[in-house]
Amino acid sequence: MTSNINVLVTGAAGFIGFHLCKRLIAENISVIGIDNFNDYYDVRLKKDRLAQVADASNFTFYTTDLADSPALANVFEKHSIQVVVNLAAQAGVRYSLINPNAYVQSNLTGFVNLLECSRKSKIDHFVFASSSSVYGANTRMPFSVHHNVDHPVSLYAATKKSNELIAHSYSHIYKLPCTGLRFFTVYGPWGRPDMALYLFTRAIYDGKPINVFNHGKMKRDFTYIDDIIEGVFSIIDKQPEPNESWSGDSPDPGSSYLPYRIYNIGNNKPVELMHFIEVLEKCIGKKAIKNYMDMQAGDVVATYANIDDLNQAVGFQPKTGIEEGIQKFIEWYQDYYGVNASG
Repeated sequence: MTSNINVLVTGAAGFIGFHLCKRLIAENISVIGIDNFNDYYDVRLKKDRLAQVADASNFTFYTTDLADSPALANVFEKHSIQVVVNLAAQAGVRYSLINPNAYVQSNLTGFVNLLECSRKSKIDHFVFASSSSVYGANTRMPFSVHHNVDHPVSLYAATKKSNELIAHSYSHIYKLPCTGLRFFTVYGPWGRPDMALYLFTRAIYDGKPINVFNHGKMKRDFTYIDDIIEGVFSIIDKQPEPNESWSGDSPDPGSSYLPYRIYNIGNNKPVELMHFIEVLEKCIGKKAIKNYMDMQAGDVVATYANIDDLNQAVGFQPKTGIEEGIQKFIEWYQDYYGVNASG
């Protein structure tokens, strides 16, 4: 990738956004970061992430909300932006049951505002985060981008599916090259406190029970953050090409007659939740107190990514197994919070 480009990263103080900024900065690419520091989870964690990159000479940061159209437009006016990577979103399936309006503002209104600024600025590539949650009621494994995904089971999933549809319409009307990345259960150092690994780790250290949904009969395609960043980094300068064999008589959901593509970005190795917990217990050196619960509304039993398309496009191949990934997270957690196996 040429270093002579400006990349706008939204959600720059978020888990994936921070790691991507760090990687781009290391490659001497000019990065413009945006984040609104919402209080969905500990803002201190977000600020501590940002502090790791804030002093870089090729990094500029704005505290801006995507739903604030004038403020966002001002960022685009100040910089000549070639690529946008939209990682800002109201995340979390379960929180969407409690505060649906937050998802509409961030994931829909904010998304459209960003697309509007992008097409007016005639950027080269619009990359955006989608989610494995769009597969919803699908049970055919592994999940493929060529499968239909019209049956979301949470509002969060519905907003992510909407992002894919809205981006496609912008690609059609304005010929804006768009690439959507469906992330599969990302974990690792500096991760989100609302995710299972973080919640379980904190509870084990505190001697409190962990909630094991669906009585542990779950599988997730846990994907380590470094592997995710390799995939995102590789796709930035891989503008999507129209699929010349695409047909409206038999439409392929994973590609288009436009410069528009959707990719799964996952580990391609689903892990049973109980094994995940066992590895975590081993890394911490302490057993978890388990509170077995029924399935939570909006959840799915399993996720499993078919990553063939992304592999063919940029050679994407995850390298980090669950044992190595959890160990690295625990080492970070112990250092960040100053704890050990005894709490």
